[in-house]
Amino acid sequence: MNFETFIKSVSKIKNLNLPGETSQFKMSPPFREHLVEENREKMKYAKKAGVMALFYPKRETTYLILILRKTYRGVHSAQVGFPGGKYEDNDPNLEFTALRETQEEVGVDIDTVDVLKAMTPLYIPPSNFTVAPFLGVTTITPNFVKQDEEVEDLIEVKLTDFLNENHTKDVSVMTSYERELEVPAFILNGHVVWGATAMMLSELKDLLKKVL
Repeated sequence: MNFETFIKSVSKIKNLNLPGETSQFKMSPPFREHLVEENREKMKYAKKAGVMALFYPKRETTYLILILRKTYRGVHSAQVGFPGGKYEDNDPNLEFTALRETQEEVGVDIDTVDVLKAMTPLYIPPSNFTVAPFLGVTTITPNFVKQDEEVEDLIEVKLTDFLNENHTKDVSVMTSYERELEVPAFILNGHVVWGATAMMLSELKDLLKKVL
C-alpha cells in the first residue's frame, strides 16, 4: 500500500473503539485460557512492558517492523516480536517505554514517531508480564540499527502481506512448557509468529481493516 494513502487513512484510527480480547483471542494458543486462570494471583504483581507496532515508508510502500529475538535461556528465546521491553522506574509511562525500547532495539529516534493509539494490554503467563502495545508511525524511512545484544534480525513486513488472509494458518510449535502443540500463527517473511505477538497483531489487523 502506498504510504501517503496509508497515513491519510490510519489517522482515523484515533477515534475508533478497540476490538480488544475478541480480536486477540482469534490467534490465542489453545492452552492460554487455562494458563491465565492458573496465574490469576500472579497477574496482580505482573511486570510491565511496552511495545511498538511501528509503520514506516520504504520506497513509497508501507511497512511494519518486527524483530527476531536472540536465542537465550528464556521463554521468548528466538521468537518474533515487536520492538519493546520492560518498564523502567524512570519511564514516565508505558508509551515512553515502548518508544525508548524501540530506539534502543532498532535505532528509530523517539522524536520521529507519532503514537496514534494505545491498544489492548495483554498478559503473558510464561514470563508474568503485562504488555501494553502501541500503534505508531514515522514518515521518515528509518536507518535501522539493531541492538546486537538482544536482536538477532530485523523483519520488515509489507503492510499488504500482513493484511493478507492467506498468511495466517495453524502450525505446530514447541512451547515454553516443552510441549508441541498446534497454534494459530501469522507467516510473515518466512517467520512463524504466534503466541502473544500474534494476538496483538490480530487486534492491530482488525483495527487497520476498519480504516483502510
